[in-house]
Amino acid sequence: MIFLAFVLIGIVLLYLYNVRTFNYWTKRGVKHVTPMVFVGSTLDVYLQKKSVTQLCAEIYVNHPKEKIVGMFWSTKPVLVIRDPNIIKSILIADFYHFYKRGVMPGNTLEPLLRNLFFAEGDLWRLLRQRLTPAFTSGKLKAMFPLITERAENLRTRTLNAALEGRALDARDLMARYTTDFIGACGFGLDANSLNDEDSAFRKLGADIFHFGLRENLKLLIKDMFPNFTDNIKFFDRLEDKIIDLVIDIQKQRNYQPSKRNDFIDLMLECKKKGKIVGDSIENFNKNGSPKGAEVDLDDVIMAAQVFVFFAAGFETSSSATSYTLHQLAYYPEVQKKVQKEIDTVLTKYDDKLSYDAIKEMTYLEWTFKEALRLFPSLGFLIRTCVKPYTIPEVNVPIDKEVRVIIPVQALHTDPQYWNKPDEFRPERFHPDEFNDVAKSIYMPFGEGPRSCIGERLGLMQSLAGLAAVLSRFTVEPAPETKRYPSVETRADIVQAIDGGLPLMFRQRKKQ
Repeated sequence: MIFLAFVLIGIVLLYLYNVRTFNYWTKRGVKHVTPMVFVGSTLDVYLQKKSVTQLCAEIYVNHPKEKIVGMFWSTKPVLVIRDPNIIKSILIADFYHFYKRGVMPGNTLEPLLRNLFFAEGDLWRLLRQRLTPAFTSGKLKAMFPLITERAENLRTRTLNAALEGRALDARDLMARYTTDFIGACGFGLDANSLNDEDSAFRKLGADIFHFGLRENLKLLIKDMFPNFTDNIKFFDRLEDKIIDLVIDIQKQRNYQPSKRNDFIDLMLECKKKGKIVGDSIENFNKNGSPKGAEVDLDDVIMAAQVFVFFAAGFETSSSATSYTLHQLAYYPEVQKKVQKEIDTVLTKYDDKLSYDAIKEMTYLEWTFKEALRLFPSLGFLIRTCVKPYTIPEVNVPIDKEVRVIIPVQALHTDPQYWNKPDEFRPERFHPDEFNDVAKSIYMPFGEGPRSCIGERLGLMQSLAGLAAVLSRFTVEPAPETKRYPSVETRADIVQAIDGGLPLMFRQRKKQ
């Protein structure tokens, strides 16, 4: 009986612990999604019936008259922001109230997450400070030769399918291309996934984004008990492998830049500059001035940057480029305009892809951006409040550690801001049409100081891959192609298509 009593008391205490925050939005007069014990408003996410992007888009659509909508991530209050002006304040004007992403719950980041995307506070700021010069136009131009060979392999793989008259999964095709480019550009290695069906790097990319029920259970536990779960890791199976690989590559180069102009070289150049020193974003003196902060660019920190460089570059670019090809297959007139521009530009450059040639392909860039509007790789942005803040537009106070979510996918397809939002029309991005309102809510690479540092690199690699394919082939729907493919509900941060994107690739006649 005593044991049973303890069990019942434990259950009651656990219940009270879980519901302790559930009146948070009621007290503030904010409309919100009714929470459930343990899981809050996110049961379907934990059960992998909906992605976070789908859940947030649903909340956005179901509350058309609200500027903000409350929800609960397990026990934590979260705010979905619908209003463009509030979004701008959070991401830009009042950034120092929201510099923390807070993607991963807990107090300590596991080693591979100590990178520019997941890092918080001083670690993020100092890494951003040191790595920003690594993505100048000159650095990107120097990297472009690494694309050329991969683009030829991309064409060869596509040609084999075209000659055999068989459909090719555009998602897998572009994933292999981006894997090869990131392998060369990030690790200085030949991944060769376009030629090798069982490429280790291709498997690595798939492994990084495998997020099953086991990982969701870990996430639920970390969300419920963030102060006691720092030992729970998501990438422990990859940790030693990635760190050892980065150490080995440095040894091969004698810890000196090798003139390959890849990401490892850029990291070695950053390391040679010594300890990263700057003003703290977290700690201040009594007079309000920032204290000093410093970070050593050690092997673990370097490995974490290379890891996110590979993970982010691989998944986002392959998703976006394959979806662009999918849309072009159903909009042949747009495809013809893209191909005409590619042909015209390449004629000026002796039919060779180059950094300067890609920069001239304006309509191709609009086309890619339109695909990112319809299906942004990052379907939502997340920030965490770092000190008490009142949202001036609605006069609602929120506390430290409250998360806010910007539903990018929903904003990108809201008819309030876009004429016929479901239509694929690259001309939306013509300077005469792409107005200030559209600019303020179009953010496939994020916005503000925490926007994607690799945006221009991702754009360059993606446009080069599309130009390589479309200069030689025309894409058409295959018999098994779904006009409106399903979204992968197990996707966590980056959106993905369920089941691939099969297309027919027809060889073009030389113009």
